[in-house]
Amino acid sequence: MKEIMIITNYYPPEIGAASNRIFHLAKGLQTLGFETYVITPLPNYPTGEIFDGFKGHFKLEARENGIRVFRLWLFASNSKNKILRLLAMVSYSFSLIWFFLTHKIPKTVIVQSPPLLVAFTCMLFLKRKKRKLVLNVSDLWPSAGLELGVFKENLSYKLLKKIEKFNYRRANLVLGQSQEILDHVSLITPKTETFLYRNYPDFQLSKILPQQMDAEKTKLVYAGLLGVAQGILKLCETLDYSNIEFHIYGSGAEKESLLSFIESHDGLPIVYHGQVERATLHKELMNYDVAIIPLLNRIYGSVPSKIFEYARLGLPMIYFGGGEGESVIKKHQLGWVVPAGKYDELNNLLLKLKKEDFTLGFKNNIQKEAVKCFDFEVQLEEFATLLQ
Repeated sequence: MKEIMIITNYYPPEIGAASNRIFHLAKGLQTLGFETYVITPLPNYPTGEIFDGFKGHFKLEARENGIRVFRLWLFASNSKNKILRLLAMVSYSFSLIWFFLTHKIPKTVIVQSPPLLVAFTCMLFLKRKKRKLVLNVSDLWPSAGLELGVFKENLSYKLLKKIEKFNYRRANLVLGQSQEILDHVSLITPKTETFLYRNYPDFQLSKILPQQMDAEKTKLVYAGLLGVAQGILKLCETLDYSNIEFHIYGSGAEKESLLSFIESHDGLPIVYHGQVERATLHKELMNYDVAIIPLLNRIYGSVPSKIFEYARLGLPMIYFGGGEGESVIKKHQLGWVVPAGKYDELNNLLLKLKKEDFTLGFKNNIQKEAVKCFDFEVQLEEFATLLQ
């Protein structure tokens, strides 16, 4: 049996797109006959604190769902302070170096990027003769950070760009979750092999039931990270609630500010449901008319995995983020598109939408399109052939 190792910053019991994506990749490869290992920090995302039951350990090893999982110590933090965030990445990098020196590493290793520094550590220490390194790029850092205002074009940014280029050059294969990512990689390192690996979900289909038409307002839902990039607080401040009620699931850096806004505007139809398990969330999402997928600014290379997850649920979408995600929504007729930052256009759309727009037939067509075009197993098998 061929061994393969996946090195990632995110893994269950942590929640979110990155954690789910890596879990399904690991489980899928295991199903295809690979002996799969996962190296990940002690769970801490998105709270920035080591989860209960994992505290006080330097390393934990367990077999979870047939996969050997090694959890390593790090200095956990979700602080906005750049030094503390850097310390968290550096601490995990040192734990990885210790692991590399004390354990046998398989010939094939998949490395998640970002964080760039963690990926750099892996690329630097693991590049040996006959070892295949696969870099799984989910966001284009530091370029995305520059677009979000996290970085400025200073010496630190230039250093990160050099690290990015080094990582691409060291990789035998780069996976990208969007075509924009692959185009970017090919522009920097034209000789590096690339493969489009979308964030397709892997869960059983649920039958779509007719919605009750008793409520007059459109039931709009957001589920996911409450971070700066998503801009949920600004969305709450800017939405026209004449024709909608807004339901929110998730956690993140904007949580407290969001709760303060809701408390001080108790007349607005905004309901915060907190953070729930993924299986529970899927059941609850089936009760809404339409989901919104927002990005505060268009981020080059970003195609939110929510698109593919909601499509499999048969949930119509309003995509409010720009970029490649728009073309996916339009091509597969999954809902509506509003340019990023155009809040007037978004409100105009919400005013026009009626309950009759979210028919059972429309939702079933979305789900059928997901089954046909967003097939996790087909994509995984294509990727697995590249690992042989």
